[in-house]
Order: sequence, then C-alpha cells, then structure tokens
Amino acid sequence: MVGSGSRPLLTLFPPVALPCWPWDMKHVLSLLLAAAFAPAFTPILNPPLSPPWATAPPSRRTCVFFEAPGVRGSTKTLGKLLDAGPGPPRVIRCLYSRCCFGIWNLTQHQAQVEMQGCRDSDEPDCEASHCELSPRAHPGPRSTLFTCSCGTDFCNANYSHLPPPGSPGTPGSQGPQAVPGESIWMVLVLLGLFLLLLLLLGSIVLALLRRKACRVQGGPEPEPEPEPGSGRDWSAELPELPELPELCFSQVIWEGGHTVVWAGQLQGKLVAIKAFSLRAVAQFQAERALYELPSLQHDHIVRFITASRGGPGPLPCGPLLVLELHPKGSLCHYLTQHTSDWGSSMRMALSLARGLAFLHEERWQNGQYKPGIAHRDLSSQNVLIREDGSCAIGDLGLALVLPGLTQPPTWAPTQPRGPAAIMEAGTQRYMAPELLDKTLDLQDWGTALRQADVYSLALLLWEILSRCPDLWPDSRPPPFQLAYEAELGSTPTTCELWTLAVEERRRPYIPSTWHCFTTDPGGLRELLEDCWDADPEARLTAECVQQRLAALARPQEARPFPESCTHDCPPLCPEDCLSPPPHCHSPL
Repeated sequence: MVGSGSRPLLTLFPPVALPCWPWDMKHVLSLLLAAAFAPAFTPILNPPLSPPWATAPPSRRTCVFFEAPGVRGSTKTLGKLLDAGPGPPRVIRCLYSRCCFGIWNLTQHQAQVEMQGCRDSDEPDCEASHCELSPRAHPGPRSTLFTCSCGTDFCNANYSHLPPPGSPGTPGSQGPQAVPGESIWMVLVLLGLFLLLLLLLGSIVLALLRRKACRVQGGPEPEPEPEPGSGRDWSAELPELPELPELCFSQVIWEGGHTVVWAGQLQGKLVAIKAFSLRAVAQFQAERALYELPSLQHDHIVRFITASRGGPGPLPCGPLLVLELHPKGSLCHYLTQHTSDWGSSMRMALSLARGLAFLHEERWQNGQYKPGIAHRDLSSQNVLIREDGSCAIGDLGLALVLPGLTQPPTWAPTQPRGPAAIMEAGTQRYMAPELLDKTLDLQDWGTALRQADVYSLALLLWEILSRCPDLWPDSRPPPFQLAYEAELGSTPTTCELWTLAVEERRRPYIPSTWHCFTTDPGGLRELLEDCWDADPEARLTAECVQQRLAALARPQEARPFPESCTHDCPPLCPEDCLSPPPHCHSPL
C-alpha cells in the first residue's frame, strides 16, 4: 500500500466490501493486507494472553507478532521486534499506533492464526480492550477470515469469543457449499496448466534467443549440452591422441562457442593451442583430418604441428590442435593498429590470394593427393599476419572438402554432403549473397563454394587497401573499419546484410583516389568488382585474383593473365581521376 511521508502505511481493513473467490485464499488476503500468503499456515491455537518473557512499556503499545510462512508483504516495519524465545510468537513494540491487530482463519474443525502485529494508526475500533473477531472474507467454501483490533498490551494474542453461528460471514451462513475436495482439485489443475504454459513459453523464448545470438555471430546453431553419461566417451573415440607434458598454456588469445585458443610453448617454441570442448569432438576430428592431409603444407596456410589432449591446470582434459603461432595477431587487429604502404599492402593481399588459391586447388604432387577445399569462414579475424608481413589463412573449422575431378585416395577425409552441411557458413558479414538468400547452386556446390570464398576475399582486399596511405594522397587513411561497418555498424543483422548486399547490390565504397595510383587506372576497382559480383559465375577464381594482384603490384614481373581472367577495360583520362566515375558507389 502507499505510505504518507516517511511513515509506512498498511491498510488492514478497507471500507469497501471484499470480493470472494472460494478457491483462492491469496486473492482475499492480498486485499486485506496488500500481501500474498502461501496456502499453508502454521496453526497457533489459544496462545497465552500475557507472555512471561515481555513487559509492556508505559509509553508504547506492545503486541504479539506473527506472520505465516510465505508472506511477501510484512508489517514488521510498523514496530520494533523485541528479542523473545526460540520460536513464534514474538513481541513487537508499536511505533505509529497504540493498536494491535490479529487475523484468524476459522474452519469447521480448527482456527489458525494468519497474522498478528501492530496497526499503522489508531482507528475507532482500536478502543476495545480485547480481541473481538469480525468476519471479513471467505478464502474457501468452508472457511472464514476473522479480524480484530484492540488497544491493550498483548490483546491480540488470542480472541475472546467467536460470532454466534449463523451470523453474517461465519462458516455456517454461507449458503451452498462446494463438494469436498472440488476446490483443491481445481487449484491443482489450474496450477499444473499454468506451470506447463510457463515451461513451454520459457523453452520457446530461450530457443529464439539462442538462435538469434547464433545468427548475429554467424555461427552454427547451438548444440545441446551433453548430460553426464548420455554422450559417447570422446577419449575412447580418440585413443591415439598423445598427451604432451611439455606443452605449456600461457594466456587466452581468442574464445568462441566451443573452442578456446591459447598462446603457449612446446619444447621452448611459441605455439597456438586450439582447445575444444567435450561436445565439439566432431568439429575437432573434421579440422584435424584437414590439417593432417600430407600435402596441405603451404607458406600462407597456418602450419599444423600436432594433435593432443590436455588442458590448462585443473580444467577437464579435451582434444587439442597445436598450431603455428603468429605473434602479430589477426589481420583485423593488425589493420586496426597499423597502416601499410603500397608494397606492404600488396604483400598481404597477394599472399592471401595465394593461400586461398592453394586451398581451392585439387592436385597430385610428389605422389600425394590434395583435394580442393572451401574455407567458408574467411574473415579478417581468421587471417593471421606472419613476421614478414604476409598473411596465413587459419581456422579450418568450417572448411569442407570439395568433390574432385580425380578419384581421391581412401584416406582422404570424408564429410557430410547434405544441403544443410553445404549451406553452412561462417561470419555473416563476409557471407556471399547466395548464402544470405539461400540460393547457392547445390548442383555444382564445389564451384559455388569456391565462388563464395572469392566474395569474402574481395571484402578482405578492400579492408587491406583501405589502410594504405598511398591510396589517400591528400589525407591520412581513415580509422580501420570492417567491410560494411560504415554502412551497417559493428553488428549488422542478417536482414540488414540481405537488404544491402542482395536486394540493393551495394558494396563497400571505393574512393576515387584508388583509380589513379597504379599504371592501370581502373585495375583496383575492376579487381574488387570482379570478385564481389552479385552473379557468382561472373566472379574471378582465386588463381585469377592472384594473377591480377601480381600485375598490379609489379607490372614488369607479372605473368600473362589466363584467358579466363582477362577483362577489357577502357582507359580513363586523367580528368576522370578527379571525381568518381558515374557508376561509382557513393558512401552511405
């Protein structure tokens, strides 16, 4: 109830008539006391009138205090509780009145006290010297709530008498009675339905929130936590994994849903340790199978060292991948901290294209077979910077072996080929339009996934070039932004990306100064547009991107383009470099 000033107020006996719900005592008591009671109460029958362990002070009223279990609103603030015996009732010295109150629930078989304490103010009915009960409400078909107010010490410890049978409000005057047990069953049924509805709604809301969080992060749908004893024993599935006592964990450098990447040491050398949770065994096995391909070694692919089991300190031991560590960090981190001149930018861009072209290529070399591999999660977080300033592609957690033109050996990794597995992709920001709108060509999905990787590569090239001072001759490069961050912010939704990249076919802004830097004025723009084209079949292959970048970086050393990479480009006059061409995307 609402108080006036700093004084608590609790209206015990509202003057209006109380409604009666025979099946719900809590509604009745909430109207009486502005608090809800639990359905079970502690009975106290005829306590002593004057407890021997308390004496009434001359200036303030002293009352018996009791509140049944489950009370959410309390009257203890209306007085000062005094120390008493080990159990109820207790004694309260009133602060705002010289009036005590009591509430009893009377049935045909027993009377049980519900509340006792101090009133918040002196009312006319407080002049009584004894607790004379008056009926107030019917919490059930065979029970009545009685209340009293009185103005002597401990007068609320017990009631003096009950109203005569048949008086208004007593159990015998209530008219038609409900069938015994009927109200209890009604309460139980309604309570069960209510709990069932809450569980159903809670499950739906939780599932939607987890699905939304996954879509924002661009990751796979969350897996249910395995219950103890319900899942398979991963250690039994991976008996060949060795333990490396000399492997040291130093600090966490990245943390995802099912994996944590640590910086550490192995035999005195810095390494990266990718630790998998116990429920990510399948992901560990798939990534390990790719890294262990005998022909996957390449300067611009993160080098695999070994697989193991273990964990830092007392944490549970799980499967591990030990990989080469690149202390300069990810491409995203590096571009945030540094700018790079034309030569350094081309080194990063060209090495990135070479690494992707190597992944995509299917070949036999020195008697070893390497299948074509689609990365499917190219982002500036998953590309690392080597000591020489070139790039190394990492995180093959979503990589997929592509169907080959030749018959692969029996030891080549096998992976699921269902539509859901093929359409799975990584970070949303870098997803190709055909993945955003689910129109990827499943008939030739090997080629389609390569084309989707090239789209992601184009966004990474744009991020690299945006931090090259040589492309901004009249000003400093702007602070680093991820692709589409200027247009959509740091956490775009799937709907926003779909609208921009699919429906409106817009791409990151290419400044006019980029056209005039190289010997081929339209080279950079053409390269990016040929990589992120809305039509997947119009995009360059990773091999073609590598050739075009080599020509832009060192024209005199560049090899001729393959026929599939040549594009006629009309020369631009110097005046065209002063402003963007008419078809240039303008910044949002």
